Amino acid sequence: MTIRTRFAPSPTGYLHIGGARTALYCWLYSRNHQGKFILRIEDTDLERSTPEAVQAILEGMQWLGLDYQEGPFYQTHRFDRYNAVLQQFISEGKAYRCYCTKERLEKLRAEQTANKQKPRYDGFCRNRKDQPANQPFVIRFCNPAEGEVVVDDQVHGKVVFQNTELDDLIIARSDGTPTYNFTVVVDDYDMQITHVIRGDDHLNNTPRQINMLLALNAKLPLYAHVPMILGTDGKKLSKRHGAVSVMQYRDDGFLPDALLNYLVRLGWSHGDQEIFSRDEMIQFFDIKDLNKSAAAFNLEKLLWLNQHYIKTVDAKIIAEHLTWHMQEQGIDITQGPPLTEIVLIQRERAKTLKEMAEKSRYFYEDKIDIAAIKPEIPPDILPVLKKLHEKLSALQDWSAVSIHSVINASAEEAGLKMGKIAQPLRLIITGGSVSPPIDATLQLIGKQRVLERLSKVL
Repeated sequence: MTIRTRFAPSPTGYLHIGGARTALYCWLYSRNHQGKFILRIEDTDLERSTPEAVQAILEGMQWLGLDYQEGPFYQTHRFDRYNAVLQQFISEGKAYRCYCTKERLEKLRAEQTANKQKPRYDGFCRNRKDQPANQPFVIRFCNPAEGEVVVDDQVHGKVVFQNTELDDLIIARSDGTPTYNFTVVVDDYDMQITHVIRGDDHLNNTPRQINMLLALNAKLPLYAHVPMILGTDGKKLSKRHGAVSVMQYRDDGFLPDALLNYLVRLGWSHGDQEIFSRDEMIQFFDIKDLNKSAAAFNLEKLLWLNQHYIKTVDAKIIAEHLTWHMQEQGIDITQGPPLTEIVLIQRERAKTLKEMAEKSRYFYEDKIDIAAIKPEIPPDILPVLKKLHEKLSALQDWSAVSIHSVINASAEEAGLKMGKIAQPLRLIITGGSVSPPIDATLQLIGKQRVLERLSKVL
């Protein structure tokens, strides 16, 4: 059997952290079993679905590197197929037209509530034979009136639902458009999905969907309902916890592999291991190891993990992602050192790529605010800096080692500690009081630029 998983987001907003984790789990499981990972856009909510949201989902998947073998499929392109199954269900007596008015349903709900009963449709139109002309109707599925549905969930174990608790679900609205629970069933059937991995907020939908799959004589997929991600306060993750678009994490300077590594651990574990390469995630991941309890999102841990990746991943890979941030901040990277060199000199000093870009502007731009740094430079150090300028001008080997020797010699001649020269020099060359080691910084900025900046300030 070929394992076939699917990620099926609704394009009513951005791709959020919970959705990204679900996509990751589906992707990992299919990869682990050399199966197929399918992307399906569930866009039947015509009022709320937008092209912008579709694009945000596709962009998020691409940035995360979660490639799919089939898709993206769009439910709005499959209405003919849904209508065919609707008619099949009706002709086989597995669905029926319901002409109940809004007023009748509201009255029924009020009576059930007053009698402390669970509000549910009473099947009034289930055996109705007439078809009133010009009267609106919905289509309802004939849910079995007896028995039970057993969901053999890979996370929660066996979960039993009584059919008497499930009413006849609307599967097509009065305007003819199919509903979510119905389209999901048809799609999972047609796409031969073997494993449905999704949030446990869908668990209550599962018995209804199973009954419809059985009505199609389908082989049931295995289900794995993953607990929700919570905020640090134990409440459902929301914007106030930092639950923003996946692409916002890119904008904030996170590496996609760091985010995936963090997400995979929000509900899954492999011993005490914290750091996983993609290959390791694929090798070790199994839905049977998913945790039953909800995990809490912790931004500080994500930052720690991101910094670990910045420190350890190949500088060329980091530089590829850093390019976007430099361009986003309007920094012309053609006017300075290779970005791989920036990564190597800054990787210990930045938790995010956005921070790295902000701290690296002076390697490419000569915009030093002389008025701002002037009060920080002691007047009696200027003669020393002028002599340093002469020594640097004469320096043939523009390397960090040679630059260090010149600065150190200039300090000794003036009877000063090296820091007394290095700090004013840092202010003049970088415009700030913090940078990587001054000798390596000057080497990367380049001889001509260093001398020009020194001359301008002196």
